Order: sequence, then C-alpha cells, then structure tokens
Amino acid sequence: MIAFDWKGVLPAVTTKFTDNDELDFDAFDINLNAQLEAGVDGFILGGSLGEASVLSDQEKYDLLAHTVAFVDGKVPVILNIAEQTTKAAVTCAQKALDNGADGLMLLPPMRYNSEERETITYISTIAKSTPLPIMIYNNPVDYKVEITLNMFEQLAAYDNIQAVKESTRNVSNVTRMINRFGDRFKILTGVDPLAMESLVMGANGWVAGLVDAFPKETVAIYRLVKAKRYDEALAIYRWFLPVLELDIHPKLVQYIKLAEVATGIGTENVRAPRLPLVGAEREKVQKIISDALAVRPVLPVGSWGKISEAVI
Repeated sequence: MIAFDWKGVLPAVTTKFTDNDELDFDAFDINLNAQLEAGVDGFILGGSLGEASVLSDQEKYDLLAHTVAFVDGKVPVILNIAEQTTKAAVTCAQKALDNGADGLMLLPPMRYNSEERETITYISTIAKSTPLPIMIYNNPVDYKVEITLNMFEQLAAYDNIQAVKESTRNVSNVTRMINRFGDRFKILTGVDPLAMESLVMGANGWVAGLVDAFPKETVAIYRLVKAKRYDEALAIYRWFLPVLELDIHPKLVQYIKLAEVATGIGTENVRAPRLPLVGAEREKVQKIISDALAVRPVLPVGSWGKISEAVI
C-alpha cells in the first residue's frame, strides 16, 4: 500500500479551459507553479472546484497524467472520485493508479442518496479494489450523505482509508473524531471560512479553495497555526475571511476563478452549463476581491515557500 502523510495545504485545483472549451494545460501549469512556489503539500484534481461533473473520464486521466509529470514527485497528486455507480468508481480508482496518482479523495455515490449500509458497501468496495490511500470527503451539506462516526468505526477496518475531508460545517466534529479515533484518521478541514478554527482544534491539514488564487496566504495561515503563532495567523485570517466565504456559494467555481484572474494565476473560463459572472453579481464578487487586494498583508518571513526553504 502506498502511504504518505495527510497534512498541510492541499489545493482543490480548478480545471482550466481554453476559449474553445478544451483543457488549457498552459494556464493550468501557471497555477500549479504558483502553488508549488508557495509551498503547498499536494494537489487534488477533479473535485467540485475542478468541475468534475462536466469532465469526461479521459479528460480526468489526461489531467492526472499531466499533473503527475509536472509535479515530478515534489508533492502527492490525488484524484477525486465522484461517480454514480460502484463499478465506475472502481474503474476510476484503477485508472488513477495506472496514471500515477498517489491517493484518492472519495465521495459517496452521486445523484443517489445512499443509506448507511449502501454507503459503507460502496466505500469499502472501492477501498478493497485499490492499494491507493483514501481520504473520505464528508460533505452532507452539498452531497446529502453524511459519513457518521459510527460509519467511520466500520471503515477503520480498511488500512488504506486514512483521512477525512471534514466539510460538515460543524467544527466540533474535529474534536469528536479525535476523541473517538485518536490519530487513526487524519482530519483535513474542507471549508475555507472554518479553516483556522478547525486547524486550532487539531485538524492535520486544509483542503483549500481560495488557495487557488491566494496560495501564499493560505500556506502562511496553516504554518503559523501549526507553529502556535496564533496572533499572526489570525491577522491574516481576518483579512482573508471575506474572500474565503466565496468558497461556500453554489457558484464557488466562478467566484474562485475570478479571484485567480485578479491575482494573475488563472482564467475565467468555465464549462457549460456554468457561465461566467455578469452584472451586479460580478461587480459584488469583484469588489470583495479588489478590497482584499488593496490591503493585502505582508506575510511573516518564512511562513510560506518551499518546505526546504521555510523557516516555520
């Protein structure tokens, strides 16, 4: 079984498209490079922010193979599995391994709100089919199926189920998981506006969204919290919060891509049925981003950057 530490900042990267609606690897590489320079600890492909629902299977695997080659072993590359059938999910897990993925992020079945027995069977079937380490994506707010503590008790039987992306919107779940399981499951906060709170309560990492536009600030908050430099982290976090709240809107993809354009490391192209922002909504989001950029903080020395060069 492949293993690595589920910790640090893991960007849920956006998928870049050309004006002709093809994968835009040139724009994608600009963003990946900015993330690596900031010192992120891995990449997650094909998540909600990656517009997984509108990517073909081949596009997902092309994106994975490209990212693995670009990263060249510097950090882990994780592929999200968001499928409607168990058969398709098992195939995706195998293709992920074949194309060089280091791990998987796994959602419950899409479209069908599976009950406990069905959810456990779905997840365990995929776990048994692959040597890749797995992070369960627990997001009942958006995907309607909750992985409860009792369900994690059953899933603990599978060694490659190693982590949870905690997106229930309940920060107390970090403590509940630790109280129940100790360090059996690594916990990664998955809700940007609750990230610092979750990290302070013991989360091991941050699956981040606005990192796609603000990689250095995101890494700085994580590292400062882990170094117990809470006041410095909080100053950045309070500045960042209005922007981080863009992560919890149904149009988070459009919002975050607009932020990427503002910071020079992305494009605004989305794939239909999504459409770029227009009118008053666009102006509102643009103002949130512009206001933040106007007072962008100076980050503490050593709070971001490649791990080998970091002070913290």
